[in-house]
Amino acid sequence: MRAETQANIEKIRKSLTLLGQRLGIETAQHRLEEFNARVEDPNLWNDAAKAQKLMRDRQMLVDRMGMHESIRRGLDDNLELIELGEAEGDQEIVAEAEAALSALVDLAATKELEALLDGEADSNDAFLEINAGAGGTEACDWAQMLSRMYVRWAESRGYEVEQQDMSPGTEAGIKSVVFQIKGPNAYGWLKSESGVHRLVRISPFGKGTRETSFASIWVYPVVDDNIEIEINPSEIRIDTYRSSGAGGQHVNTTDSAVRITHLPTGIVVTSSEKSQHQNRDIAMKALKSRLYQMELDRRNEAINAAHEAKGEAGWGNQIRSYVLQPYQMVKDLRTGFETSDTGGVLDGKLDGLMASVLAMDVSGKSRAEARAEG
Repeated sequence: MRAETQANIEKIRKSLTLLGQRLGIETAQHRLEEFNARVEDPNLWNDAAKAQKLMRDRQMLVDRMGMHESIRRGLDDNLELIELGEAEGDQEIVAEAEAALSALVDLAATKELEALLDGEADSNDAFLEINAGAGGTEACDWAQMLSRMYVRWAESRGYEVEQQDMSPGTEAGIKSVVFQIKGPNAYGWLKSESGVHRLVRISPFGKGTRETSFASIWVYPVVDDNIEIEINPSEIRIDTYRSSGAGGQHVNTTDSAVRITHLPTGIVVTSSEKSQHQNRDIAMKALKSRLYQMELDRRNEAINAAHEAKGEAGWGNQIRSYVLQPYQMVKDLRTGFETSDTGGVLDGKLDGLMASVLAMDVSGKSRAEARAEG
C-alpha cells in the first residue's frame, strides 16, 4: 500500500475518533431510542416550541450517527477493495479505491470541524450585519461586495437568506445591510467572520489609484423561542419609516420598515419585511438575539472582541485583508491562512478561511489539541 494512501487512512481514522467522541458513540443508540419514545408521546405537541426543539435535537443526532457510520463504512469498503485489487493485481480497482479514500479525507475533515461546533448557540440561525467603514464610496462598494460574497457562500451550503434591512450608499454600494441566514450551524460557521475586513484595489470609480477600504461584519445568533430574554417595554423606542434602495434576486424588500432602539444599551435593530406588524416581530427577535449575544460575550470575552470598540472599522482593527492590487491575496490575520484565489473567495468560497479560525480555537480547544485526545 502506498505511503500516501496509508496516511489518508490514518487521517480518516483520527477524524472518526474525534467524531465518535463528540457524538458519544457508545450511548448514541440509547439516546436515539429515548428520543423516539418521547416523539411517540401523544402530548408532545401540547408545547409546540418544546416539541420542535426535541425534533431538531433528534434529527441532529440521527444525522451525526449517519455521517459517522457512512465515513466508517466508506473506509472499510475501500480498504477491502484495495486489498482485493492488490491480491488480484487489478490496479484499476486499487486506483479507484485510493481516489475514494482521498475524497473521504476531505469529507471527514469537514465533518470533524462541524462536530466541534458545540458552542451554546452554534447550531442556531444567524444574523449577519455589514457596515461600510473608512473609505467613503469605496467602502460602500466594498460592503456591497461583501454582501454578495456572503449570500453566495450561504447559497452554496443550501442556507436560506433573508434581507432584514438595507441602507444604500450615497453614490454607489451600500452603507449597511442585515441578513438573516437560516441553516444548520449557520451561526457556528459565521461567527468567525465578525470583525473588520480590509480591501486593497485599484479604484473602480475613475480615480485610477490604489485605494484601501474597510467594512465591519457583525454576526450574532438567532435565539430559539425557548430562550427567555426579558425586555422592559419602557426601555425601547419603536420608530416606523419607509425603506429605500434596490433589492436583488436573492432578497426580499418592501417599503415599510420598523426600527427599535434599546435605550440602556444603545442597540438599534431594523426590519423591512411585508408588514409593519411582521417587521415589529422580526425586529424584536433581532433585539433579543443581540442581547443574547451580549450575554454570550460576557461568558466568553474572546467572542466578538473586534466589536468592543464599535464603529472603528479602519486601520489596526482588521481580521482579514483582501488584496487585489498589486498582487492577489486574501489572508486571515488571526490564523495566517492565505489564498491567492481572490475571485473564488469573493464568489463565496469561504470554507477554508472559516475552517482555519475554527481549527485555531473552537470550544476552547485548537483542532490539534482535539485530535490529540484521540
